[in-house]
Amino acid sequence: MCDNELLANMPRVNRRDFARMGMMTGAGAMLAGRATSAAAQSELTPLTEVEFDAPGGRMDGIMVSPAEGKHPGIIMWPDIAGIRDAKVSMARLLAQAGYSVLLANPYYRSVKGSQFVDFEDFREDGGFQKVGPWMQQNTPAAIAETVQAVVEYMDRQESVDTSRGIGTQGYCMTGSWTIRGAAAVPERIKACASFHGGGLVGDAPDSPVNLLDDIAPDCKVLIAIARNDDANAPDDKVALRAAADAAGIDARIEVFAGDHGWTVLDSPVYDYDEEERATNMMLDMYETL
Repeated sequence: MCDNELLANMPRVNRRDFARMGMMTGAGAMLAGRATSAAAQSELTPLTEVEFDAPGGRMDGIMVSPAEGKHPGIIMWPDIAGIRDAKVSMARLLAQAGYSVLLANPYYRSVKGSQFVDFEDFREDGGFQKVGPWMQQNTPAAIAETVQAVVEYMDRQESVDTSRGIGTQGYCMTGSWTIRGAAAVPERIKACASFHGGGLVGDAPDSPVNLLDDIAPDCKVLIAIARNDDANAPDDKVALRAAADAAGIDARIEVFAGDHGWTVLDSPVYDYDEEERATNMMLDMYETL
């Protein structure tokens, strides 16, 4: 999981270089090429700021969908730096692949909207000190309640096909939210993807590794582990594999040749090739929704 030591060891990236990283070029072409229907290749709805009641406050976020038709809903939880342009771009690209996407604010109990321009702003502007109190609001029980409210909201949206399952994906601290959410709403969440997620393995009964037997039997799971996270905790993948097998869950658990943060477009360690590989695995999974 992202921490001060990991942050300090990351390389620096000039914000002007983000376009060179393929935010709307290579990654966009790859996702658009995986569009699952003719409707998915049409124009998207405008980015819509949404807000609705949720436990502990008013959940806010950004929703985007193909302009026509109904589509599987996807809950996208951002990483520790929260909602920002890079995550909005990622949500748009996913919508182009044929999904109705809600980019949700994980800090809604404390603050509204974007708090950092990009990941570099998080790093330069005391990000850990700012988000620390907000993160404390997100206890395991609170996360489960939040996901229930988000699913209920999505199922009320015209763009969401409620005859199909919901997918959920999370990054860094929210990687664990995907499994917690699938365990909290097993009747609706049928796919979850954790990218360089932290806090997946622990001894507590509500640790994500111990919740795998609470998710739906037909829910598919992708746990994409960063190589440096694996180096720090090599037994985690073994524990996750054993728990998934014991629960009879279709889970893909893999260590990638990218460092913590490699899938995030404004991350200093963004790796296009490994991000593409991980995203294709996720899209394969989402096609079963």
